[in-house]
Order: sequence, then structure tokens, then C-alpha cells
Amino acid sequence: LVDSTAELVEGNYTEESWSALQEALVEANTVLNNENAMQEEVDEAYDNLQAAINGLEEAEVVDKSLLEAMVNKVLGLEEDKYIASSWQAMLPELEAAQEVLGNEKATQAEVDEACDALTRAYLNLRLKPNKDLLADLINKANGLNSASYTANTWAVVENEVIKAQAVLEDPEASEAEVKAAEKALTKALEGLEPVKAGDTTVSVKTGDTTNMMYPLLGLAIASLGFYGNKKRKGL
Repeated sequence: LVDSTAELVEGNYTEESWSALQEALVEANTVLNNENAMQEEVDEAYDNLQAAINGLEEAEVVDKSLLEAMVNKVLGLEEDKYIASSWQAMLPELEAAQEVLGNEKATQAEVDEACDALTRAYLNLRLKPNKDLLADLINKANGLNSASYTANTWAVVENEVIKAQAVLEDPEASEAEVKAAEKALTKALEGLEPVKAGDTTVSVKTGDTTNMMYPLLGLAIASLGFYGNKKRKGL
């Protein structure tokens, strides 16, 4: 019976049941090596060893292949391609998964939980959106001459440029936010109406109104002078 235990592999059984077997083996070998051992001692050692063999519990076979594959996938990502907050939220889950992966005593439940958590964090990663088109639209708007367009349509462009600039400078801006800003600014630019001859709704900068007032004042003064001359002449 003692010789038959030599074929058993420790890693195939639970730590507790293997420990019980080792204790029974020590007792059995002690009796075997004792030339003066009584039959009762031999029988007791035999029964105890047989009970320990029968009590061996197979260790759980833990499959870490999925967890290992997910860890390797995440480690292969380039940090600068993702929005910082989503990347930082993923890091603790990656560290936890690596710990479980290196833990020889980890249970299947622990492995599965770590894999699920890392997978969720991976799926929540957000790629940095391409803002090139938005920047081009802002530059285009800033390069236009406000005096060439009606005040109402130019005001719409100015408002959208301010909002677009905020999105451009926001490191956490999502793809959807960038697309929305591009769409709104494009629509505003397409809605610009050029100033027509005689149009009084032209977009002017603060202070420019004085340039329009002087001709009007001159015309008014000339009219008053003409009226005074007529009175003096009795006309």
C-alpha cells in the first residue's frame, strides 16, 4: 500500500487531502521499519493509510487561458491612442488580472472574475477622436471677414466657433461630441449670407458705427444751413 502511493502526484489533489496522506505515510513507514511492531499497529497503520488514499480530493483544474489572452491583448495596446480617463480606469483591472494570473493557488472563480473585470474595462476604453476636420473648420471660420456677411448669420458662426474650440481643446471629448461640433459649425458656415448693396444689417465691429454716423450728421447739418439761408432771403 505504501509503494502504491509513489505514483500519486501532489498537484492533482487538494492541499488538505494531500497533507493528510503525508501524515498517514509517515506513520505507515514508521511501522514498516519497526521490526518489533505488533500486528495491531500494522493493521492500524494500514487502515489509516487506506483512509487517507480514499480521502484524496482532486484539485480543481483552473483554466487561465482566456485570462492570459486578455492580459496579453491589453498589454499590446498603445496608451496614447486612448482617452486618458478611460485608460486610467482600466489599469487597476489589468494589475489585478496579472496578479491572479501569477497566483498558482487562484481558483477558477477568481480567474473568471478577473477576466470579466478586465474585459469590461477593455470594452470601456475610448479611442481619441480625430479632430483634424474640426480644426480646419475653425481655421476657415477665423479666416473669414465678418464685414462680408450679415450680422445674424455671422453671429451664428461666432457662437459655433466658440463651442467648437471648447471641444477641440477638451482631451476628454468623445467621437460623438467632435462629430456634433463639426456638423454644427459646417451648417453655420453654409448658412452665411453675403452682404448685399444697401444692406443695413451688415456685421460691424464695436466702434464702427461712428463711421456710419458721420455722413448722416453732415447731411443733417447741411440741411439746417440750407433752411436758414432760405429764411434770411425771405423764401
